Amino acid sequence: NRLLLMIILMILVFAVGTALDLAPTVLILTPVLMPLVKAAGIDPYYFGIMFMMNNAIGLITPPVGTVLNVVSSVARVNLDTVIKGMFPFLVAETLVMFLLVAFPQLVTIPARWFY
Repeated sequence: NRLLLMIILMILVFAVGTALDLAPTVLILTPVLMPLVKAAGIDPYYFGIMFMMNNAIGLITPPVGTVLNVVSSVARVNLDTVIKGMFPFLVAETLVMFLLVAFPQLVTIPARWFY
């Protein structure tokens, strides 16, 4: 089942994305997951979009939250203040991600308009 596979892969990418930065996550997981994605018949473009979106969510999610620490340092505010301000956006982005996993046409159809 493609939907179940995408849910499992997104949970895996999210878990790794909370612990690692973007470049190591891409370099480690892409060669491992792409053959599985292609064998399951999932559009690689769709998977790439979901992979990067999930990594973006992972970068702003504690415990590591690389982007949270950078924003906190640059703005010179407490990390708790940054997390409280970021939380509604995290919820919205997570809901959009689940919507795109459930309805892949929302990603693939606009891509076909241009290519």
